[in-house]
Parts: sequence; structure tokens; C-alpha cells
Amino acid sequence: MAVFSNFPLWAAFSAIIFAQFIKVPIKLIVARELSFKIAFSTGGMPSSHSAAVTALTTAIGIVEGVTSSIFALSCIFSVITMYDASGVRRQAGEHAAILNRIMKDFQNFFEEAKDWNKKKDKERREDLKELLGHEPIEVFFGAITGIAVAFIIQPWFL
Repeated sequence: MAVFSNFPLWAAFSAIIFAQFIKVPIKLIVARELSFKIAFSTGGMPSSHSAAVTALTTAIGIVEGVTSSIFALSCIFSVITMYDASGVRRQAGEHAAILNRIMKDFQNFFEEAKDWNKKKDKERREDLKELLGHEPIEVFFGAITGIAVAFIIQPWFL
């Protein structure tokens, strides 16, 4: 049962949960749209990936010290994860948006084709998920969130 006292593990999990659920009020304030499904989806402000890895790295730094090898490993892991969240995954989301637009154009073109309207919507097309990655500002605030969560929950573990 030592896992329940593992501060770095719980710091990372807490940061993920906090970052995911804070997206709901942020979207309500910014877009004036109440959407609970964003709490269970990828993308959005703040980045839960960034929050998780920075909370983990911060907690490891607190427990093991910032000169430890495990802190260095976690730090590099965090940088790679945040780069991926803002780079590769974001580009994949932009590609998905373009592909979805092309699919809709093709659907409009073929709407008049024989038997097309008899098919179920899902058979016609299924949109690709476009909100995959993060804007750099979302990654930044995810990182700030993770660091803050690690320091906030530290007293319960150490």
C-alpha cells in the first residue's frame, strides 16, 4: 500500500484531474459555452499533459532534490512531452480539420448519388478528432498548473 503515499505519483494524478476539470469553467468564461465533455477530451486550456509532467517533475525535485538523476530524467521527459503536446499533436489536429473539410466537400458532391441518403450518417463519414494538441499558451499554463498542484498537495505527503 506504499503507492498511496507516493507523493510524485499523486501530484501527477492530481494535476491531471485538476487540469481536466478546470477546462469546463474556463470554456464557459471564454467561449460562453457550458460543455462537460471537454473534461474528458484532449486539448484545451490548460494542457493536462503539461500539468501532469511538471507536477511529477516538481514533486520529484522536492523529494529527491533537483541534482538527482531521476529529477534530470523527469525534466527531460517533461520537455519532450510538452513539445509533443504543442507540436506534433497540434499539427495532427490541424490535419484532421482539413481532412474533415475535404470529407464534407466530398459528401456534398455525392449527396445526390444513388442510395447515398439511405445510408446511416455514421456510414457516410465520421469526423476525425481535431482537438488533439495544444497551443503554446495552453502548454505554458498546464506547466504552471502542474507546479502549483505539486506544491499545494505536498503537505499531505511530506
